[in-house]
Amino acid sequence: MTQLLTPTFPDYELIDSGDFEKLERFGRFVTRRPEPQAVWHRSLDESKWRELADASFLRTSSSKSDERGEWQCRRTMPDRWTVEYNYGQMNLRMRLALTSFKHVGIFPEQAANWNFIYDRIVEQRERGVAPKVLNLFAYTGGATLAARAAGADVTHVDSVKQVVTWSRENMEQSGLEGVRWIVEDALKFVRREVRRGNRYDGIILDPPAYGRGANGEKWVLEENIAEMLECCAALLDPDHGFLVLNLYSMGLSALLARTALRQTFGTTGHEEFGELYFSDRAGKELPLGTFCRFSRMK
Repeated sequence: MTQLLTPTFPDYELIDSGDFEKLERFGRFVTRRPEPQAVWHRSLDESKWRELADASFLRTSSSKSDERGEWQCRRTMPDRWTVEYNYGQMNLRMRLALTSFKHVGIFPEQAANWNFIYDRIVEQRERGVAPKVLNLFAYTGGATLAARAAGADVTHVDSVKQVVTWSRENMEQSGLEGVRWIVEDALKFVRREVRRGNRYDGIILDPPAYGRGANGEKWVLEENIAEMLECCAALLDPDHGFLVLNLYSMGLSALLARTALRQTFGTTGHEEFGELYFSDRAGKELPLGTFCRFSRMK
């Protein structure tokens, strides 16, 4: 099992973590957000957190399952701002914003997977493949942009129209074009793709624990992930395809992901599984989800 430390980049830093919160810098601005995995104590005191934070998220519900809340901001804090991420020939620009669910528009720990996706597609193209990539539960499209920047034809699927629009803005800011945008329930989409006999050279999945499709379809990870993976197995190229699966639900082991993938896909070639994490300035290691990924390219 791999503990995968996401590579640092200039526009992101985990400054401190603890007491169920994290203090992060995105570009020029610092945010303070809840973090259920930060069970230890902070390294910096409360006054320092207040001094550094440009925007602090306060939950408005006492329910652990309800992440909604509101932001308290300094006057200098903009509604929107932009960060950059560069790797190889990939130069991404992504718009950030303060949402009512504490998110800001990117999951920076996913940079480790963006690099993996970029490298696999470059490798496929060097071997004469014209890669087609499917990004499911694609949110604001960091993985979509990485795949497109590497030269793949990309289909981006998310059930929320607003985040698909956000993704399109990120594509345009990054100087890219040509992504296929689909606003639809992910499981419904892959069922149809299987019936059509389509194939992809890379598949990326970021399934939530719970969700609703564009037409109210219900998604429950434990109930639906097996069928989703079976559909993906039918869609993925058997010779050189790659797959990235992320699981953010607390308590779900990377072993679960690996076992499910091995049973469903059979031979996976080179595989990695484990946890994504960042280290803060004091060296505390904050886990930020499990992953399993493989490439069949020999």
